Amino acid sequence: MVELFAGVGGFRIGFEGAPGTTRNKRFKVVWANQWEPSTKKQHAAEVYSARWGLIPDSERPTLYVNSSNQNDVFVNEDISTIEASEIPRHDLLCGGFPCQDYSVAKTLDKAKGLSGKKGVLWWEIHRIAEYHRPSYLLLENVDRLLKSPKGQRGRDFAVMLASLEDLDYAVEWRMVDASTYGFPQRRKRVFILAHGPETPGHESLTNGASPQEWMEDKGVLARSLPILPLNDSPPISLPLREKQSDDLADISDHFNTGKSGKDPQSPFLGTGVMVNGKIWTSKTTPKEVKSSLSLGEVLQKPEKIPDEFILTPESLINERGWIYLKGAKRELRTGTDGFTYRYSEGPITFPDALDRASRTIITGEGGKGASRFKHVVKFRPTKKQIERMELRSDDAAVVRKKIGLGLTEWVRRLTPIELERLNGFPDNHTKGVTDGKRAFFMGNALVCGIVSRIAESL
Repeated sequence: MVELFAGVGGFRIGFEGAPGTTRNKRFKVVWANQWEPSTKKQHAAEVYSARWGLIPDSERPTLYVNSSNQNDVFVNEDISTIEASEIPRHDLLCGGFPCQDYSVAKTLDKAKGLSGKKGVLWWEIHRIAEYHRPSYLLLENVDRLLKSPKGQRGRDFAVMLASLEDLDYAVEWRMVDASTYGFPQRRKRVFILAHGPETPGHESLTNGASPQEWMEDKGVLARSLPILPLNDSPPISLPLREKQSDDLADISDHFNTGKSGKDPQSPFLGTGVMVNGKIWTSKTTPKEVKSSLSLGEVLQKPEKIPDEFILTPESLINERGWIYLKGAKRELRTGTDGFTYRYSEGPITFPDALDRASRTIITGEGGKGASRFKHVVKFRPTKKQIERMELRSDDAAVVRKKIGLGLTEWVRRLTPIELERLNGFPDNHTKGVTDGKRAFFMGNALVCGIVSRIAESL
């Protein structure tokens, strides 16, 4: 395996298992890359290298190697500066890459081919896949990839599929909400699995396998993440290119342009297959799991909660505090240009429900500042916490009345360990950096258990 945009190693945990546990010997990461372009200090790289025991090379400190396994390499450099030939041969290329604009243009000299205007990280994946032609690519992205950009819905995904078809891959995809498969977080992501020539999936799909059967139960993603039969929603089919001669720039210019003045819907639905330039896609309903973990089941015991995660009475009831931000609003506001407008929004569940999966973790989950979108949970503080945080004060009584807390109850933010648990990482996997960075990592991460299910089927 090669792991691109590795973050703190979610794909690696999904395939190999957590650091220090019995390794899944069917999969082995031989090369990984992580780079944060906007910061000098490479926090994610520090976490990744520490957890897998990787040591910087004395002559090239951005290259890390496992002292007991020279075929376990991590490179903390901008992927665009690394030659594809430097990356070792691999069977599986995986990565969760940012969702950007994947528009394409013809270069001035058309003989030079095509260039991606934006979304350069996708083109880095393409560059490496084109050079190495790995048997499989497993990619992950936010669910809006299937319908971006506005005004030309689905174009970005169409460009990706066409560029993979140009490399002779057959592709299946699935939009997944992790909570529907028993995990304790409602997190929607798209997983894209490309099958190269001579793999069983490629042979099957290019030799007439039923796309509907592949989506229902034959495909890797169907076996990993079972769905109900598509009888009520049979797949629709459409060509990837309007004309067989269309190149990527033609797709970028013309895909789903729709009628003037309207924003057409994306043709790409929650599951699909692309083979030989044709697409089949359908809405899906997951098969119900017997039981799902809830937010309440991943919480630490009260005595383990540091004081900085316990909300102060003042932060809850002040003018722009937690209660205000979480509540319904209908008020006049003034814009930066002095324009007055009426702003309204409904309330959100506060505190967060403990008997079901959590809301999606966001990158801004860390920090003490009040926020509409950070998780806040109810708990029973210890006597010492009550004393230190002054939770018997008059302001505390006001809070209890406003949000319906019992005398022995209070509210707090989620700790980094709880955020790690919601994504299936080991406790303290991200330890060693600030709590804000740890939350940021989990807001960017994937649910490791979803990857484990795909790995098992693959």
